[in-house]
Amino acid sequence: MDSHNQLFSLSSLSLVLLLLSGHMELQLVEGRWQRHEKNYSPKMLFVFGDSYVDTGNTRMTDQPGSWKNPYGLTFPGKPAGRFSNGRVLTDYIAEYLGLKSPAPYKFRKLMQQKLENGMNFAYGGTGVFDTFSQNPNMTIQIDFFNQLIKENVYTTSDLYDSVAYVSVSGNDYAFYSIRNGSFEGFPAFIGSVVSQTVTNLVRIQRLGVRKIVVGGLHPTGCVPASTASYSYQQCNSTFNDLALLHNNLLNQAVTKLNRQSKDNSTFVVVDLYDSFMSVLNHPSTNNIKEPFKPCCVGVGREYNCGSVENNVNKYTVCESPTSAFFWDLLHPSQAGWHAVYNKLQKMSALRQLRY
Repeated sequence: MDSHNQLFSLSSLSLVLLLLSGHMELQLVEGRWQRHEKNYSPKMLFVFGDSYVDTGNTRMTDQPGSWKNPYGLTFPGKPAGRFSNGRVLTDYIAEYLGLKSPAPYKFRKLMQQKLENGMNFAYGGTGVFDTFSQNPNMTIQIDFFNQLIKENVYTTSDLYDSVAYVSVSGNDYAFYSIRNGSFEGFPAFIGSVVSQTVTNLVRIQRLGVRKIVVGGLHPTGCVPASTASYSYQQCNSTFNDLALLHNNLLNQAVTKLNRQSKDNSTFVVVDLYDSFMSVLNHPSTNNIKEPFKPCCVGVGREYNCGSVENNVNKYTVCESPTSAFFWDLLHPSQAGWHAVYNKLQKMSALRQLRY
């Protein structure tokens, strides 16, 4: 046997042993068999959505906004584009996968060394449709992703060993309400939002991403903007019912997608509703002292957290951001996101990210 054939035989034997041992499987990708290790952590994370996962794409000129004080007060100690006093859900999902938070799309040319972790295309204030924000909706965010693939920034192999996280946090519904949408028409509109979300998930899959995760809608009736009329003491049950309808339709649609997929776990729903409620209903067990009251609030109804007028801050910040679940009227604090993340780790959906 010549050396070339001997090397080939040894390599083949090693591959067979790995397959038999259960640590590796072969999968057909674009007509070619590829090795795939079981229980392998994805090497990249791609993020699409809104302010719940945005880590810096939103414009610095927005006022007030995530690039203004006191955002980023806890981490990294200054405003860094996150809609919180510190880390957001994106950061914790990346940590779970053993990755660094992917670079914001806006800074892709300035952060070349971080592109190996994936990319974050999320923009605050956006939805699956156009909203009050001038930032790109999710369809356009996926267009950005597609363009990078065409430019060979990410290869087929990169995409195959990656996870996409999709955040839909209710901006479409807020916009619908502001535009005087009828309450009677809400269920039908929720159906259209879920339908477009599913279209987005399938499109991401067809671009080559193997695992696509979508966050269920959190209890929107429990954010401070909803609980303010109840003196921050209880949730708005009507808004929560609408969130549950969204989640029910989303779960049904994702179940159907997986039945149609060759891999019945391609699409995963992360239950943010139950994880939020678990923390809000038992705040003390998560070191949360203020479950509904925002830490940062505007002075008067016309101002929001971060508002400044004539060089004077028009907001107040609580004494202990680390014990408040919500940072402002809409967004969890770092402590809130960390508590939610701890709950998510105990759910099977998050464990599916490590395929």
